[in-house]
Amino acid sequence: MGTIFRSEEMSLCQLFLQSEAAYACVSELGELGLMQFKDLNHGVNAFQRKFVNEVRRCEEMERKLRYIEKEIKKEKLKIPDYGENPKAPAPKEMVDLEATYEKIEGELREVNTNAEALKRNFLELTELREVLIKTQNFFSAHRHEMGSLVHDAQQALSQDEVGFAPQQSVQLGFLAGCIPREKLPAFERMLWFACRGNVFLRYEEIQQPMEDPVTGDPVFKSVFIIFFQGEQLKARVKKICEGFKAALYPCPDSPQEREEMLKGVSTRLEDLKMVLNQTQDHRHRVLVGAQKEIRTWIIKVEKIKAIYHTLNMFNFDVSHNSLIAEGWCPVRALEDVQMALKQGEKTSGSTIPTIIHPMKTRETPPTFFRTNKFTKGFQNIVDAYGIASYREVNPAPYAIITFPFLFAVMFGDAGHGSIMFMFGLWMIISEKKLLAQKSDNEIWNTFFGGRYIITLMGLFSTYTGVIYNDAFSKSFNIFGSAWRPHYEESLLEVPDIELTLDPALFFRNSTPYPLGIDPIWQLSDNKITFLNSFKMKTAVILGISQMLFGIILGIFNHIHFRSVLNILVEFIPEVIFLLSLFGYLVSLVYFKWITFDVSQASCAPALLIQYINMFMFKYTADGGDQKCNPQLPFYTGQQTVQTILLVAALACVPVMLLVKPFVLRSRHNKKLRMRGRLGAHSTDALIPNEIIGENPSTSQAGDSVPASVSQKDISVNTEGTTTSLLPDDDFEDDFEFGEIFIHQVIHTIEFCLGCISHTASYLRLWALSLAHAQLSEVLWQMVFSLGLSMDIPWFGSVIVFVLWMFWANLTIAVLLVMEGLSAFLHTLRLHWVEFQSKFYVGDGYSFNPFSFKFVLDIESLEDIK
Repeated sequence: MGTIFRSEEMSLCQLFLQSEAAYACVSELGELGLMQFKDLNHGVNAFQRKFVNEVRRCEEMERKLRYIEKEIKKEKLKIPDYGENPKAPAPKEMVDLEATYEKIEGELREVNTNAEALKRNFLELTELREVLIKTQNFFSAHRHEMGSLVHDAQQALSQDEVGFAPQQSVQLGFLAGCIPREKLPAFERMLWFACRGNVFLRYEEIQQPMEDPVTGDPVFKSVFIIFFQGEQLKARVKKICEGFKAALYPCPDSPQEREEMLKGVSTRLEDLKMVLNQTQDHRHRVLVGAQKEIRTWIIKVEKIKAIYHTLNMFNFDVSHNSLIAEGWCPVRALEDVQMALKQGEKTSGSTIPTIIHPMKTRETPPTFFRTNKFTKGFQNIVDAYGIASYREVNPAPYAIITFPFLFAVMFGDAGHGSIMFMFGLWMIISEKKLLAQKSDNEIWNTFFGGRYIITLMGLFSTYTGVIYNDAFSKSFNIFGSAWRPHYEESLLEVPDIELTLDPALFFRNSTPYPLGIDPIWQLSDNKITFLNSFKMKTAVILGISQMLFGIILGIFNHIHFRSVLNILVEFIPEVIFLLSLFGYLVSLVYFKWITFDVSQASCAPALLIQYINMFMFKYTADGGDQKCNPQLPFYTGQQTVQTILLVAALACVPVMLLVKPFVLRSRHNKKLRMRGRLGAHSTDALIPNEIIGENPSTSQAGDSVPASVSQKDISVNTEGTTTSLLPDDDFEDDFEFGEIFIHQVIHTIEFCLGCISHTASYLRLWALSLAHAQLSEVLWQMVFSLGLSMDIPWFGSVIVFVLWMFWANLTIAVLLVMEGLSAFLHTLRLHWVEFQSKFYVGDGYSFNPFSFKFVLDIESLEDIK
């Protein structure tokens, strides 16, 4: 797991790269993925940088590859993914790649242009053939009706459009063509209104769909024939056809001419179909050849572009013909970086070595944790709250256990936990196959990314379900109940009688149930009362234990940063405050469990009343039985112990509130006096950490960083140690006593009140566990148990099966998905707020190295081995 408990030590390095070797060196660093470069040209326009032309060439190649990829997908060819990861090609190979892509693109565009023209011609000929066939069929089928149609037309068109003198003879003309089927109703209405009903429209649908020559989508059309009289109506009909984009085709008047024209069109269609097939075969061959290489080409171009983008971040030294780069690198990886640079020099053939020089800096280094496929999910949960400060304790390794365990306390059900565990285990076993599918479903990718978290949550839920003796709201009597009734058999046979199992009588001589809760509680009427008390106290114990663990983790931060002051005035008072008040509450819970048995249950002191009386200094009972009163003390000397604990807790508050600000002010004044003695001739005053008493590499203002040491005043050498460089000019302005005092007040109030509110917040462990158990029980009783209670000979099995399907779907949708998500979010809150607030600052920034894996967004091969 590397340095997952604390972020790796980082070093700011300066690289001097020769121009001929810079490309190969950056390529090797991209494959390594352990160098985060700084932009040394942040003030330079993007179009004025040195390698802007190369970036444009890469963008042009990307455009051509996108076009080729689009054509491959349009051909419904699947791009194979063999997991290849070719290295970035040399700059001289860019010319060959550009020529290859240009050749394929030009060939495809030429083929597509020709194919589009041929398809358009084919469409027109197909429509013309349909027009000729439909027209011929129309005239043949309505030959006898045409005489009456002409007679009616002569009567209707015996006058001109404006109603002048009648004509002696009428000559009817017609136009034929094709129109999209969805436009036909509007086309008919427009003809009627525009021509005032003086035209006759006949149409028939074309059964087979046409293919659009541009998009390839199917288009449904109809053939129409329009009869009219006169040139004016003919011109008007043509304009309407143009407006509706209806295609008009020449159609001879005589049947013999139409028959000859149809034969000619059919012959041309056959020839055109053969040419189209040949064109399509040629296009398919070109795309199949590109299909095998397209993924490799895309990776190469992306790497080339990423390299030149990175080179644009470097400074160019004209005098030495070299590039100067700066970047963060883990100290442990310096040797790997040097090896990568040497490999780049060897690849480029450069004889001048690349120089890597560790620098001293005042900048805060980035935070870097080495993770694997198991720890990555838990680290993402922590990073979602905030990136850890540099060299701060990382909560992720502890969350590997605490996160699924607290989830399981709320979700405790052996049945539901087993289903969740098997689902997560299936994703882990099938991860190679599922990764190869490269799904773009965001919800599925979220589940798959947290497969190890889901598996652990299911496993821990199964364990807590066994402890609760709860599986799908039912209990398992594996070892036999420890309760033994001793009523007379005749009394047990009395119908509708309610009997009580007194634990003082029926449990005294028996051994407890070996594992978990006794199954007899599943049948008891006071099950909720018992489980409420048990789960509520367990939640308080777990909550206070985790908060105490968080405070203890804080001391590792103080020790690492050599902050003795924080140990004395923060860590120790916080531990005393928490243990004096809430640790004592936990001890009372255990004391009551151990001391009072079932025979003394009625006289057992009430924890809540006793705890309230502790703050009220009340140790006498008012009225009632003085020998058996819940207000009476637990043990002898309880008043003295509680008074001491309460006074100790209250005494810690001013220590946390006042000591640190005044100590820091005293140290600041001491530094001022030292500066006065040293003289003002020194530019910078080097103040060792032993004098400061704090390490400035953490940004926990008010906790471990004095105002006199800002976040920028950090120097990291090659060994990973830190020194504080304080400029004289800013020395007096950095310290603000009022700001530090206010921050310390906020920190003290937040901690003291947080101990109370966070303890109450952990009661959600009890509340959600109870809600999940009750919801599961209600779902069982109201759905599945109805079918089991029906006494129907053969049809009952069908009812049980139907109800089981309904119950199973609700179980998965409500109890597993919705309840699981709810418990997950509550667990997330308990870790982010209640646990991490005790020691975690989380105001760092992530280490984002230049890595081809991130550029290409591909899964690491090491993660799936």
